[in-house]
Amino acid sequence: MAKQPTLTGRKPTHRLYRVIGEGDAASWTPIGAAWPNKDGMGFSLSCDAVPLQGRLILRAITERPAQGGAK
Repeated sequence: MAKQPTLTGRKPTHRLYRVIGEGDAASWTPIGAAWPNKDGMGFSLSCDAVPLQGRLILRAITERPAQGGAK
C-alpha cells in the first residue's frame, strides 16, 4: 500500500480496510488511514481506493509481533 500522507505532521492512528468474506476466509485489503480531529469528535480519512463491494473496517494501528524471532 502507498504511504499515507500525514495531516499536520502526525502519524495516522487508524487503518481503513476493505473486507470481503467472513471469519478466517475474509480478505482484508488496506485502503486508507485515519487521524482523530483536534476536537476529538471525529476522524479525518485519507482513502487510496473506494470499494464497490465488501465492507469498510476502521481499526486502531497496533505494532505487530516480531516474526521469526528468537525463542
